[in-house]
Amino acid sequence: MTVSWDRLVASWPPLSPEERHQLDTQGYLILKNIMDTNWLQAIRERFETLIAEEGRAAGLEVHQEAGTRRLANLVDKGEVFDGIYQHPKVLAAVYHILGRPFKVSSVNGRDALPSEGAQALHADWGPRDVNAPYSVANSLWMLDDFTEQNGATRLLPGSHLKAGAPKDYVDPAQSQPGEVLAVAPKGSVLVWNAHTWHGGTKNRTQGCRRALHAYFVVRESPQQTDQQTMLCDATKARLSPSAKYLLDVTE
Repeated sequence: MTVSWDRLVASWPPLSPEERHQLDTQGYLILKNIMDTNWLQAIRERFETLIAEEGRAAGLEVHQEAGTRRLANLVDKGEVFDGIYQHPKVLAAVYHILGRPFKVSSVNGRDALPSEGAQALHADWGPRDVNAPYSVANSLWMLDDFTEQNGATRLLPGSHLKAGAPKDYVDPAQSQPGEVLAVAPKGSVLVWNAHTWHGGTKNRTQGCRRALHAYFVVRESPQQTDQQTMLCDATKARLSPSAKYLLDVTE
């Protein structure tokens, strides 16, 4: 079966006018109750199993980060992750942000440990001209409740509309007037224009703050995780044609 971009886009549900406006003006959108109880529990269990199996090697495919537990290349580590990068509502939001064909860049996991996880404000792409098209979008899948205390992601609404980088305007390490915390219950998904300035905050609890990231890039740009190279033959064999297209994987 051949998958065309137009056919793929047609299979995604339309965003509401309010959702489109939120993405256009604020640069982010929170979708609640995306993950049902059984799927969420299965992913949480798989997350912990992989952490136990991989240890500090878990993040080597992308990068290490002090104070966190990280996982990478999750497309290759279980069918339970397939819906993370193929969810129609999330893909519709990504397409609204980018406005042109895109592919999966990476699917990773991150857990900010107690008293850790603070990040400087950053964009997931280099400085851009104000009139340049957007190149990346991201989605964060909340495996635990995201609260003001446990390290919820902060975003500076509207910053995707600015040229340059955060450091051109502010001290990225400090809190900024107008920034918001992505506070939402587990099972929710934060989708954002990844040119929007954002960063993790400190986990001030003794609990977990686990999340998965499905990161997307326009098709003409390289992936963070080269799916064609990283995926094993067994994974490639079970993927649907649409999944292969999104991952930019050939036979």
